[in-house]
Amino acid sequence: MAQSTSFFVLVALLAFAPICFSFKSNNGYLYPQYYYKSCPKAQEIVKSVVANAVAKEARMAASLLRLHFHDCFVKGCDASLLLDSRGSIVTEKRSNPNRNSARGFDVIDEIKSALEKECPQTVSCADILALAARDSTVLAGGPNWEVPLGRRDSRSASLSGSNNDIPAPNNTFNTILTKFKRQGLDLVDLVALSGSHTIGNSRCTSFRQRLYNQSGNNKPDSTLDESYAAQLRNRCPRSGGDQNLFSLDFVSPTKFDNSYFKNLLASKGLLNSDQVLATKSQASLALVKQYAENNALFFEQFVKSIVKMGNISPSTGSRGEIRKNCRRINSS
Repeated sequence: MAQSTSFFVLVALLAFAPICFSFKSNNGYLYPQYYYKSCPKAQEIVKSVVANAVAKEARMAASLLRLHFHDCFVKGCDASLLLDSRGSIVTEKRSNPNRNSARGFDVIDEIKSALEKECPQTVSCADILALAARDSTVLAGGPNWEVPLGRRDSRSASLSGSNNDIPAPNNTFNTILTKFKRQGLDLVDLVALSGSHTIGNSRCTSFRQRLYNQSGNNKPDSTLDESYAAQLRNRCPRSGGDQNLFSLDFVSPTKFDNSYFKNLLASKGLLNSDQVLATKSQASLALVKQYAENNALFFEQFVKSIVKMGNISPSTGSRGEIRKNCRRINSS
């Protein structure tokens, strides 16, 4: 009887443990235990700095999660996004998707500084981004998972890649899906990862056309709820107010949950790139409905998809380097 009880206790504990993954990359494996011997306190340090940053500003959780996404979609998950312009390097921070928008770089700097004191030139900036994204999600009330680790940092950036490969707020559904497929991601990944817009903000300039001239006919987007559009116009005029911030999920703006999908079904997605998930594809709409009805299902798929995204073309083995400072390559 005692053995039986112990077995069921073990099963129960496993049910609530973070989901664990291991992925094969081009030159080796990414796995959660990568720093267990070389820097055993690595994850603890990342989590502590992220927790302090989010406690000071709840919005930072979404900002750090977004950095991981914008990094992985350009040249793979290699921390190219973090490089400043220097020498022949032209920073990705000046691209259209990132300029006046990407933030949280100071938090990454703080994490890197703490890690360099604990275990010099051991933990990559690319892995810091992946861990910070996970910790931010958890702090906002989202799912937990084991992050596969072992990425190395790139020695170059791609401004053109950042401009061309990251989905834009006013892209068509087909364009967005094509950009995901280029990265080895599919429709399910697109819908699940878009659910990260359950937290964070967007600027007026990113959705203004939906309020006034979506199709070039001086009329608002017909797929946008009229009362919601009227509220948005109060702080997003035809001209001016470009940097005014709006919650991507007005129902629970700092809580990671499935209300984002419920908003889409009510025609209250903020960005065009959000709302098209419910209006331009029956397959996509079916997923939106499933996640709106089942928060646990959304969490389960989000974890699978973000781990899959985190395995986009990582540098491992002898490729790349472990930067001492995330903003510049080691030789500069």
